[in-house]
Amino acid sequence: MLRTILAGVSLLAVAGPAFAAPTPTGLIGDHAVLQRGKPIVVRGTATPDETVTVVLAGRSAQARAGRDGSFTATLPALSAGGPYDLSLIAPSGTTQVHDVLVGDVFLCSGQSNMELPVERAQDAGSAIHGPADDQLRLVTIAKVTAPVAQDHFAQAPAWAVAGPQNIGGFSAACFYMVRELRGTAKVPIGAIHSSWGGSSISAWMGDDAQRAAGRGAQADLLKLYARDPAAAMRTADATWETWWRTQSGDAPGHEPWQPDATLDWKPVPRTDFYENWGVPALQSYLGMLWYQKTVDLTPEQARQVATIAIGPADDADRVWINGKPVGGRGGWDARVYTVPAGTLVAGRNVITINIENAYATGGLPGPAEVMKLGFGDGSSVPIGDGWRYAIAKKASGTSPRVPWDDITGAGTIYNAMIAPLGSIGLAGVAWYQGESDTDIPGYDTRLKAMMAEWRRQFAAPDLPFAIVSLAGFGKPAIAPGESGWARVRDDQRRVAEGDGHAALAMAIDLGDPLDIHPGEKHEIGRRLARAMASIAYGATPPPSGPQAVSVTRDAAGGATVTFTGVTGSLHTRSATQATGFELCGDAVGTCRYAAAIANGARVTLAGDGKPVTRVRYAWADFPVVNLVDDAALPAGPFEMAAR
Repeated sequence: MLRTILAGVSLLAVAGPAFAAPTPTGLIGDHAVLQRGKPIVVRGTATPDETVTVVLAGRSAQARAGRDGSFTATLPALSAGGPYDLSLIAPSGTTQVHDVLVGDVFLCSGQSNMELPVERAQDAGSAIHGPADDQLRLVTIAKVTAPVAQDHFAQAPAWAVAGPQNIGGFSAACFYMVRELRGTAKVPIGAIHSSWGGSSISAWMGDDAQRAAGRGAQADLLKLYARDPAAAMRTADATWETWWRTQSGDAPGHEPWQPDATLDWKPVPRTDFYENWGVPALQSYLGMLWYQKTVDLTPEQARQVATIAIGPADDADRVWINGKPVGGRGGWDARVYTVPAGTLVAGRNVITINIENAYATGGLPGPAEVMKLGFGDGSSVPIGDGWRYAIAKKASGTSPRVPWDDITGAGTIYNAMIAPLGSIGLAGVAWYQGESDTDIPGYDTRLKAMMAEWRRQFAAPDLPFAIVSLAGFGKPAIAPGESGWARVRDDQRRVAEGDGHAALAMAIDLGDPLDIHPGEKHEIGRRLARAMASIAYGATPPPSGPQAVSVTRDAAGGATVTFTGVTGSLHTRSATQATGFELCGDAVGTCRYAAAIANGARVTLAGDGKPVTRVRYAWADFPVVNLVDDAALPAGPFEMAAR
């Protein structure tokens, strides 16, 4: 009888709920750094409705887990110190987090130039093989996206002490910045790296920022996608098709995606990036290419549920079958789309794909064997070979992107890589992004909206932002002209100038005309540290170097530019005149290079008898400039009205 009772107790134990000890979420883990001087927010999961006590450095706080098991406890602010053990104590058990420091925490974010690791930067060896610094801790957030804001990371981040084992793979710009700041702050420092190469700023903006920047329609469509992906895709397809007709003038029923479209079709030589086909017109082509292929299907195949796999697409694709939209998005990963019912027919089926490439290689690189039509019965039809192509009409601007794209979406990266940070304390944010926005107007509006949203999330209205002004890239300028890169730099300048808690780290002199990822990240890190030391620690040297503050016309038709932030005096490297200054009238195309002489904190531009209403400096994708101060910091690019 006793054996039977014990067996019943054992069965009940197995069948009942598992009461696990409380677990921290977010960024709290072994070797973490917590922000000094601010309340410490500890989030986690526990048994529903139980009370959790959090203990750190002799301070404690309690919280009750909700019905979903989540809890948030807030400890009082602490001074720099440690290492400590952080304890989470509850009836279900106790969890300890070891080797926790309290100091300053910096978030580094952006696209590929922030993501570029130390091991790919110049002078990487000395950084990687130097001594470990127990007071410097690093953590990288895994790349993932989400259509709605998340309260926890899909993959738990892991802190590590900065040393030879982990420095090489960490963000170079971020590492060099925080290593420099260790000498300024004299406290433990934690660096959070959360970046994604090729990402637009829109992907880093949550719902509030999207709406503040006038992107409410994209935010609404992303919400629809979270509820009903098929309905959202139909809306996105219709938007793209309307955009094409507006740009091209094509009448409905006469677009290139129609099965019998008459374009200048040529056979695709092989499944590869189109730059590798050996076609001279495509060697360095940036724009759109149409692909088309015919597939014969049986009546049984046409009746089944189907998918189309086209492999990776570089950069963005849009797919039609028999003139009916199937899907499309940006990014460089493999595409698989569900084919809507009623799209396929018995006999001849025409697949049409638009590929838009804005940088480097483009097209459908394959391999051919991954490209196929798949059917519900498990069978498939290969579609990797037999394509033809045609160069698309010139379209103005970038085609509409779906808001659920990984890197061009409406908050997709923010939702999964920033939102889960919660309201952790931060000492500052380093932001290195903008290359992907150089042809999209309104960067200043988006940047301001993003900064405001992040400050709300981190409960820090004055949270410092150190912003890297984009380095030069592309063919060096030989004549004045318009430049999307220059426009982004000027947007960055105006946002930082008007913010009060932001500063620029200049990179205009550190670019590479042939590489969008210049290797000199050590100096970028030093300049970020200089900017951050000013806005986060109140250091007195000018944070950014020479910045134009006013332009005054003179009676002779020239102008004088006055700079602030100059250490010593302005100087011109390897010349008696400053290069890159332009006198401009009101209209586009009226700018011309000006003879410019530096003197103290001013530069005087000689008039040429033509009207002057504005002055530009370093206004090109890759400008050739030579104006610096005694600290060897370059003058910042600008466009400014002449008064």
